[in-house]
Amino acid sequence: MTIEHTSKEIIFKVPKNTKIEDLQDLANLFEFKQLARKSKATQKQLDTLLSESKREGGKALEVKLAYEDSC
Repeated sequence: MTIEHTSKEIIFKVPKNTKIEDLQDLANLFEFKQLARKSKATQKQLDTLLSESKREGGKALEVKLAYEDSC
């Protein structure tokens, strides 16, 4: 893998045989990190949300995120 830095973008070059699923995981990680930088949530709120998500099978997270998006 090589990484190029231009004046407008950063380019990751990976071998052609790289699994698209792995690239999607990497893209998801980058997106998460960008969103997390903007978050005003406390660690306690994140821990609570994670706990509820595990307990509810993800439904609590979906509801809370839908509510926050509508605000």
